[in-house]
Amino acid sequence: MKKNTLQLLEKAKHLPTKSGCYLMKRKRAGVEEILYIGKAKNLRARVSSYFNSSEKSPKTQILVSHIQDFDFIMTKTDAEAYILENNLIKKHIPKYNIQLKDDKSYPYIQIDLNEKFPRLVYTRRPKRKKKVRLFGPFTTGSNIHKISRIFTKSFTLRDCSIEEMRRRKRPCLIYQMRQCSAPCVDYISREDYEVDLNNVINFFEGRSSQVLKTLEERMFKEAEKEHFERAAEIRDSIEELKEFSKAYQKQNVELSTEKDFDIAAYHVGELEVDISIYMMRSGILLGHKNFHFGKGDSDKENHELFQTFLFQYYSNTKEKLPSRIYIDEKKNDLAMISEAFKEVVDEEIEVQKPIGKMKSLYELTYDHAKEHQRFRVKNMDGPWIGLNKLKELLKLKETPKILECFDVAIWQGKSPTASQIVFRDGKPDKTQYRYYHLEERPEGNNDFAMMREVLARRLKKGKLPDVFIVDGGKGQVSSFLAVLEDFELDIPVVGIAKIKTSKSETFKDKEVSSSDERLIIPNRINPYILKKTPSLMRIVVQMRDEAHRFSRKLHHKKEKDRIFTSWFDDIEGIGEKTLKTIHENMDLTLKELAQLSLIEISHKLNVKESIAERIQLKLLKEFPQK
Repeated sequence: MKKNTLQLLEKAKHLPTKSGCYLMKRKRAGVEEILYIGKAKNLRARVSSYFNSSEKSPKTQILVSHIQDFDFIMTKTDAEAYILENNLIKKHIPKYNIQLKDDKSYPYIQIDLNEKFPRLVYTRRPKRKKKVRLFGPFTTGSNIHKISRIFTKSFTLRDCSIEEMRRRKRPCLIYQMRQCSAPCVDYISREDYEVDLNNVINFFEGRSSQVLKTLEERMFKEAEKEHFERAAEIRDSIEELKEFSKAYQKQNVELSTEKDFDIAAYHVGELEVDISIYMMRSGILLGHKNFHFGKGDSDKENHELFQTFLFQYYSNTKEKLPSRIYIDEKKNDLAMISEAFKEVVDEEIEVQKPIGKMKSLYELTYDHAKEHQRFRVKNMDGPWIGLNKLKELLKLKETPKILECFDVAIWQGKSPTASQIVFRDGKPDKTQYRYYHLEERPEGNNDFAMMREVLARRLKKGKLPDVFIVDGGKGQVSSFLAVLEDFELDIPVVGIAKIKTSKSETFKDKEVSSSDERLIIPNRINPYILKKTPSLMRIVVQMRDEAHRFSRKLHHKKEKDRIFTSWFDDIEGIGEKTLKTIHENMDLTLKELAQLSLIEISHKLNVKESIAERIQLKLLKEFPQK
């Protein structure tokens, strides 16, 4: 046993025997990193088990080999430890903890009554907060997006964002089309607007006949005014809403007698744990969700992973919560999970064991988890298949979980930028994406110097990846390795390249198309043909493409800001405040702006006509009209 492990074991022997959470730590590149967060009923026994001489799986051995220190937080109950673990994982995002993402979401209509003139928002990521009305979730194929558009137009509700509404000085084209009441310029009072909005709310609350009658009255009024096109639009809208209300009212009736519930089950395979959730809403099978992640070392750890998943999912989801959750757990665990939910969820959720009729639904959910994993493995479609292949190719001791890719964008030596893309467990972790504004260098393009600048700034943040992905061939990989060597870091680097040739090439007696993506691996003569492992190809190609998109987005913005600002510099009367106003309203190129009239330029940029005239004069010099 290593000296450090013996020291940690001795430290663990002095821990309390109460419940709580423990945090496993290490320092890397001078920055402290939390590797793993766990909960325990007995902190002393649980933490000591990592460092004593008991038999451990390869996965735990690898984790222990990285641990340099640990910390702990006591809790009064097991349920409190459950809650604290979830909060700490969200805050620190430890490498060895699972991070869950929904594989799908369902649509809602959201109305934020905190706004002065609320609008209908179609969303798959609803907000759960005070004075926000949510209607849904709606099943796939319910046509709810179209229904929300019909309501917005039929009752002339605001459709623009708050920012657009605040900037507007005159009504837009939608008002001219009689599809908006122009609250942005106070053409309608707040009270009258609320009457229109309440019609929509009444419809979703089951009072559709009253709302349809109101629309019919509006249709006849438009016809009397000889606004026949508008009357025809309302007539067509009424027919659409009648069809929708039949299904929606049926759901509302069932809601009074049937509780919403979820059934959750998990299956442990060779490499992964798959979880399926069947979602019943108002007695209707709304759909299902699937999650998967690397399996634990033992049945006990897989069971703990499932429990941790439940709390992470239901305490963080934006979806409407069920009244009841069915899971196959022991009585004590059901009570503990229910108690924990009470502390963090506003709505009461019952957690029960599936019995009777629910037993067959639970078995169906379990079979779905099992079959979903089988299908993925057979089609080489799971991210863990790709990550394990990368482990094999790089001869690593453990499966890489965190991959990082950089891309530098520069044009003629100007506005150099770089992007940092991070994938965790084979999926994008957009919370870790970063932009870097780089120095402009006298020599212009200098990939090595720019990458060294990016890495120097990146290393200060800590939490380094398991593997770096580089866009390019052997030269780019060698340069990146040299930069890492400068910082005395030993982190694997691979490149991804699509080498274009005039004809097919041959590798190990196999003909390979010139369009195939290749993985460039240091000290390997031939590149690895990525299409051999589709899941690995999907991960690294997506990372490369994301890095391109992300860096060029910032680069183009930086270039636009630089050119845009300098173009207006010599126009008299444009100071910092006016320039900011122009910037906020400018969504055209200078060439497109030159096609507008003086009045149109003034309205478009929200500036005085005297300033618009000077802008137009400069535009006409650069873009003379034919």
